[in-house]
Amino acid sequence: MTSDAEIEAALRAAFNQCEAENCPLTEQQKQILLEIAGQLLQSAQLCSPQRRTNPLDELTSEERLALLQFAKEQDRLNRPWKAKLLNDWLHNRDSGSVQFIRDRYGPQWLNRVKPIHLAKYYDQAAEVGLKLKVGSRIEVCNALWEWVQKGDTEALEWFPCTVVGLYESSDEDYTYTNCLVRFENGAEYEIQGIYEWNHPNWRWTVDN
Repeated sequence: MTSDAEIEAALRAAFNQCEAENCPLTEQQKQILLEIAGQLLQSAQLCSPQRRTNPLDELTSEERLALLQFAKEQDRLNRPWKAKLLNDWLHNRDSGSVQFIRDRYGPQWLNRVKPIHLAKYYDQAAEVGLKLKVGSRIEVCNALWEWVQKGDTEALEWFPCTVVGLYESSDEDYTYTNCLVRFENGAEYEIQGIYEWNHPNWRWTVDN
């Protein structure tokens, strides 16, 4: 692909040719042409097949969901998700629901994944893919009903449950979503603001 330097050199050669033909451009005209050429080049680069390729497109829907859940959980714990994976691989530790990345794709694929690639699927997930529905299987943590010091991951306990109800509530001009879950022992618990202030206190299970 043509570079900025090559385009600038071609334009300056054209400027010189104009002067040789006794029709020189003004400095303002030259600057406008250089800026337009730079914008066109940037647009072409953004639209090139290489730039459009998203490594997450190569995953199955189940693999993508597992990776998004993993990345979100590591972000909640203030840990870079890529560093966590590479550290697991370095010490030959199993990476749980995302072990498939090492087994099937490897470090070269991992290195291709950038934040913008995750953002594409986060945006989609926020609309459809990761929205809860009745019957969804999730895990909720004990921080919902007891005090856990922030950052104390060892004190967190996770409990599997099933979503049995979803409804919206309003507080003046603010609307939020409440969720009723049922634990395996039959007990039920209401989670207020599950997408809003309580989002860090639940996560998807790998069987979704």
